[in-house]
Amino acid sequence: MQPSKTLDIINDSCPITFVKTKLALECLPAGDILEILLNSGEAVKNVPRSLRAEGHKVAVLEKQTDGTYRMLVEKEGSLGKES
Repeated sequence: MQPSKTLDIINDSCPITFVKTKLALECLPAGDILEILLNSGEAVKNVPRSLRAEGHKVAVLEKQTDGTYRMLVEKEGSLGKES
């Protein structure tokens, strides 16, 4: 799964983490993958939950050796998905 774009929000806090993620996804066509680098705590709980609620697919959420997280999100509206 190859990301089209990477967004680093490690140094940001909620709710700006979700705002930046949402804006980054708006720039991508449906079905593209956004790689998000984020911190533990509120961001790793809230951002994936909010993305799923908006219909996006959180394909990967993995903890990195430095304690941060890497998430791959497929933008909603990909081919084969019903509206």
